[in-house]
Amino acid sequence: MTATGEDHLTARGGPWWWDRRRSAVFDVSLAVVSALECGAEGFPFAKDAGVPVAAGVVFGLLAGSVLLVRRRWPIAVVLVSIAITPAQMGFLMGVVGLYTLAASELPRRIIGSLAGMSLVGTLIVTFVKTRQDMVRGDLDLGDWFVPFAAITMSLGFTAPPVLLGLYVGARRRLMESLRERADSLERELQLLAERAEERAEWARNEERTRIAREMHDVVAHRVSLMVVHAAALQAVARKDPEKAVRNAALVGDMGRQALTELREMLGVLRSGGGERRERAPSVALAAVGVAAAAAASRAADDEGPCLAEIEELVGQSAAAGMVVDLTVEGDARSYAPEVEQTAYRVVQEALTNVHKHAAGAKTYVRLAHRVSEIAMQVENEPPEAAASSARLPSGGNGLVGMKERVAALGGVFVSGPTDAGGFRVSAVIPAS
Repeated sequence: MTATGEDHLTARGGPWWWDRRRSAVFDVSLAVVSALECGAEGFPFAKDAGVPVAAGVVFGLLAGSVLLVRRRWPIAVVLVSIAITPAQMGFLMGVVGLYTLAASELPRRIIGSLAGMSLVGTLIVTFVKTRQDMVRGDLDLGDWFVPFAAITMSLGFTAPPVLLGLYVGARRRLMESLRERADSLERELQLLAERAEERAEWARNEERTRIAREMHDVVAHRVSLMVVHAAALQAVARKDPEKAVRNAALVGDMGRQALTELREMLGVLRSGGGERRERAPSVALAAVGVAAAAAASRAADDEGPCLAEIEELVGQSAAAGMVVDLTVEGDARSYAPEVEQTAYRVVQEALTNVHKHAAGAKTYVRLAHRVSEIAMQVENEPPEAAASSARLPSGGNGLVGMKERVAALGGVFVSGPTDAGGFRVSAVIPAS
């Protein structure tokens, strides 16, 4: 794994303004060499200027040591090198100073101005020095050599360090940009991984909720009817053996239906679990797609009940002793499987609640086929005070599950007590 920009910043361990100790040692070495060079060049400078030799050497040593601060104040180093150019000293300081200046983050106009000043200063000093040598007879060449030597020396001392510094600075900025981009990409990947895990967890929670809702719908209604028939069987076992036999047969049929639906549900869960086990090694981002695909395939394979079975559902409640009236309005037609399944489950759960909380109450089931929607309503009258109760337990999730089912399809669900003391459950689901 590559080092990020934050790791690069925290890795600084050099003294003062240096990033690393190696850089500090390198700059100190350069400063020592530059000071020695300038100190050596102080001898001829002192003789030409008519000052004591010691003063010229000390001046050269101090001027050359300025190279120590080249990383912190590159402008000062270049200005000092320009200032001592007439003294013909500071060759190393001038070259290194221009390179450091060009490689820095300073504006290009400042770099260009100082480089131009250094070029002009070197050009003038070289021109004068060469002309003096020719006048003294040290050089016996034509007049063309003076400008040629001045231009060549000034360009040779100025252009290479400036160009190299510009290249190194551009490369350094490119590397920093790439490092920052890598940091940003790593943060984005971490954020995506966290979001993917959150979505996977959300998908698992949604799947658990769906399974719990299906199990509740499958088990609650069948078992409620079985309990009601068992209570009736207990009441008439001695008085009316034939009716007791019929009730026992109904209990057996409902138990078998409940077992059949439970087996289908468990079969879907096993197949879905196998798919998840096979795809478990996938990355976190793929977990979301696996969960969504598994949920979609299970929903497609398990179409469940349909509206054509509403009459049979009502007949089962009537066989359990409920006085129930079914009314269908409009022309019956087919809907999407999830719409028919939701409508069936709403009616089923509403009848189950009547068995639980209003045993013996007359119930009205209304189903309306409209142009762009299907509406259903289950309303029961107040239960009779003398009506027997099978004491069915309530999980408290029936109304919540119905509301979630209807809302998931963009429908409207309303439930609550009526003015007459009964209870009403209403739902409207879009047809598409």
